[in-house]
Amino acid sequence: MNPFPYTFIVNPNARSGMGRRLWNQVEPVLQQRKISYQVFQTKYRQHATRIVRDLTADDCRHTIVVLGGDGTVNEVVNGISDLSRVTLGYIPTGSSNDFARSLHLPRDPVQALDNILAPSRCRSVNVGVLTYDGKKRRFAVSSGMGFDAGICHEAMISPIKPLLNALHLGKLTYVGIALRQILTLTPGQITVTLDGCRRLTFQKAYFATAMNLPFEGGGFQFCPDADCQDGLLNVIVISGLSRLKILTLLPTAYKGWHTRFRGVYTYTCRKMEITSSASLPLHTDGEPVFRNHHASMSMEDRKLRIIAAP
Repeated sequence: MNPFPYTFIVNPNARSGMGRRLWNQVEPVLQQRKISYQVFQTKYRQHATRIVRDLTADDCRHTIVVLGGDGTVNEVVNGISDLSRVTLGYIPTGSSNDFARSLHLPRDPVQALDNILAPSRCRSVNVGVLTYDGKKRRFAVSSGMGFDAGICHEAMISPIKPLLNALHLGKLTYVGIALRQILTLTPGQITVTLDGCRRLTFQKAYFATAMNLPFEGGGFQFCPDADCQDGLLNVIVISGLSRLKILTLLPTAYKGWHTRFRGVYTYTCRKMEITSSASLPLHTDGEPVFRNHHASMSMEDRKLRIIAAP
């Protein structure tokens, strides 16, 4: 039996050190209220996955609270041995916070903590799985191949991101990189197969992404109808558009209005396979995965219990 009602996984470096500052606000509240908890602070990439894998290996029920960004949520979800035996709380501190945005979770750390300690409701949500080269990686928000993954790859090494994070403008990192990539990217042929039977080939395709939640990339509402409880992936493919048209459409994606235009294709399925004529970057929840020609996205059989917004 787990002796601690709450386990906190804290990324102190989220948003250029904001994670550490927010934990310093949250921990005194826990101590003041005499809440029994344990805390693990991550020190390197994939550390949260290793911590949670060890933590949940006992097959007991756990309440895990993530204080970090979408990448930390991704690492935690990938470490859980049995999704159905974990309840997840989230205190968002990242640059994009699409997980919190999609689920309408409180942004203020103390309000988020209050909601976690005295939740009014929980939701059982789907978790996606990316499969590539015989490997698997889960995703909570989205997984894609092409342009959107390229943005994630570049954002990981961008020297601009720490500066914009310090100015509380972190999501502009993704906008700036997106604009640059649109001007330099050469679109190619992508074939998407939905549920093993519907095969669609796109020429001059920029990306294909499977969404579990509506938002990606710091607020782009790529699939406004995505519902993490319906057992379905919402798919978006951008193809056949000029660079000027994409530049024009990009701002409309913040409101989800881009889906009205030609060249934007949306579908729903339980499994999507992507095959590309060129090796393209992959991502899960904004976390880079090695470039590949082929990948598939589907859903885990079991759901994850999330502490929902009040």
